[in-house]
Amino acid sequence: MANQAETLLNAVRDFAPKISARSAKIEAGRRLPADLLADLISLGLFRMLTPKSHGGMEIDFPTSMEIIEAIGEADGASGWTVMIGSETPQLLALLPRHRFDQLYNDGPDLIVGGGFAPRGTAELRGGEYLVNGRWAFASGCQHCNWLIGNCVVTEGGKPRAGMMPGAPEIRAMLFPPSAAKILDTWSVSGMRGTGSHDIAVENVRVPAEDSLDIFMGQSSIAGPLYAAHLAYFALHIAAVGIGIAKRALREIVALAKTSKQRLYAPASMVDTPLFQYRIGNADLTLRAARALLMDEANKIWSNAVAGNPLLPDDQIRATGTVAWVSHTAATIVDTCYTAGGGSAPYDASPLQRCLRDIHTLTQHAAAAEGWITRAGAVLLGQPGTFSV
Repeated sequence: MANQAETLLNAVRDFAPKISARSAKIEAGRRLPADLLADLISLGLFRMLTPKSHGGMEIDFPTSMEIIEAIGEADGASGWTVMIGSETPQLLALLPRHRFDQLYNDGPDLIVGGGFAPRGTAELRGGEYLVNGRWAFASGCQHCNWLIGNCVVTEGGKPRAGMMPGAPEIRAMLFPPSAAKILDTWSVSGMRGTGSHDIAVENVRVPAEDSLDIFMGQSSIAGPLYAAHLAYFALHIAAVGIGIAKRALREIVALAKTSKQRLYAPASMVDTPLFQYRIGNADLTLRAARALLMDEANKIWSNAVAGNPLLPDDQIRATGTVAWVSHTAATIVDTCYTAGGGSAPYDASPLQRCLRDIHTLTQHAAAAEGWITRAGAVLLGQPGTFSV
């Protein structure tokens, strides 16, 4: 009998064609349609990482990777948006336990979005903060239950010293959507359907218990699913990338099987040795990249299950893996798009959407190629640096 995680994964795979069928509407609306979002909530995608003690599924992390990948294959923007929303309990677990409990009193399907870059200020005043700031890339902000913005903490108008020498204290502030303005900024080439607009607040009062440390904080929830949130967040990004690459490969194979013949070519695509080589190489590269990513995910998960802390060097290795896999996925999509010939650039072709989506994904800070450099430094025995 399938467990809850396997049941959810199978349900997502069955539902995936319905997501793909809505891709054009998702892009045009620059967000998930309300009815599709409701369906995704009903499936359990925003409670899959919520603790069982709070009405969630609390599935294992490797299966969550497969689920995010499957949605990313159906539609890149949907995969990204579900990824962000599903990680909500892992983020909120950095709050005090009593506050986490309060937030989940009304149900397990909370969705939080916002900005991790410290682009705001939080002036400490007694037991609360006065918050001002504007944050970009707030994916899914239009349907979030709560928003978050990372801030430099100030006192008396001056930055407070943080735990790291020479660096200010950084804390993220949680506030309701009614306290923020959503600025319509998400006019972009790829990942159009994620609704990643800017959000801004002005003189918003946030209780101290609604603040958290994204990068240095410790979970108030026990269990391996909440023990390595930064590594989990990064690995999920690469899972979306793998999903997009899988979609591109599937689309070019389907196109070739229609006996398509490129202009001036002496034979159909499917009968051309160079085309066969490129597609075969793309498939092998994709399978290798996915295997590496899942191996890394399983290592991080097994370490958490064993109750071991995630060491900085292991975090850097994981993020280096994420960067390499994401950029490798982009090369696979590039190959498929190029092989598609004159039909690929049209809006009707999923290949052009895969191309735009994957190259937007690789612009994320967690997929920056600098992480590969840091992983190399660690391998060479040099001090690894994990900076925000």
